Amino acid sequence: MNSISKLLNVKYPIIQGGMIWNSGYKLASAVSNAGGFGIIGAGSMYPDVLREHIKKCKIATDKPFGVNVPMLYPNVEEIIQIIIEEKVPVVFMSAGNPKTWTQHLKDHGITVVHVVSSAKFAQKAEQAGVDAIVAEGFEAGGHNGRDETTTLTLIPMVRREITVPLIAAGGIATGRSMMAAMSLGADGVQIGSRFAASTESSSHQNFKDLIVKMGEGDTQLTLKELAPVRLVKNKFYQDIQQLYSQCASVDDLKKHLGRARAKRGMFEGDLIEGELEIGQIAGLIDEIKPAAEIISDIISEFEIAQKEIAQIKF
Repeated sequence: MNSISKLLNVKYPIIQGGMIWNSGYKLASAVSNAGGFGIIGAGSMYPDVLREHIKKCKIATDKPFGVNVPMLYPNVEEIIQIIIEEKVPVVFMSAGNPKTWTQHLKDHGITVVHVVSSAKFAQKAEQAGVDAIVAEGFEAGGHNGRDETTTLTLIPMVRREITVPLIAAGGIATGRSMMAAMSLGADGVQIGSRFAASTESSSHQNFKDLIVKMGEGDTQLTLKELAPVRLVKNKFYQDIQQLYSQCASVDDLKKHLGRARAKRGMFEGDLIEGELEIGQIAGLIDEIKPAAEIISDIISEFEIAQKEIAQIKF
């Protein structure tokens, strides 16, 4: 059995990204029921809301699922305690020091996976005792690495430095890209943007409709001074660029960002003033589908690509 499939106890080594305002229990359970690994995104949930989603996910699926915890968010201690109390089997940690919570979670029998954007941080995560690592290239949507290392470059660099199972993320939405990532040394893939445009995603229909209309070059990594994030080039993004042209300070950027911008955009559907996070691969997404159909398509294309590559001769 594939090392990631074995670690997470799933049929396919396909992990759904824990995207804020997209990854509620409906999406997580649908992905898990289809043979992948579903994740509830705690980053956009108050602790009591997270507990509710965990409980509902247990009812909606008898398959394993996990929770993504961005450590830069408030209420982390309370979120961790809820995860332990609810006996969530797997936690994906991001945006913080893996030493902070890894051992505590493992002491409670929880599998820990950490998301990184560089080989250096992958090494630190392995030293902290994580069970697997997600290496995310800068093609990915949402919060990202400052160095802009692409997935094609990052995966073999990380693979060379670690011994634990490796999950590739960033720019992966098809069976062919999954095949490419695993050819580079990944044991599985984490997919966000493709599942953001799924029937079960908790994002607003306006945002889903926008994703399928997007093309090449419609996103950009920005706000490195705060926390690098890949955004759709809407009015909110253009206003940020205007601030940069005026040599805005960090405080100016924070003031413009304000509070709840991502909720306003992705969850409430404000495509003009909202913060819209999506990966470059959105340019290849042209249809909203159920999560189960997305996984089926990926596996079918992966198997075709596998056969085609086996026939290549030099």
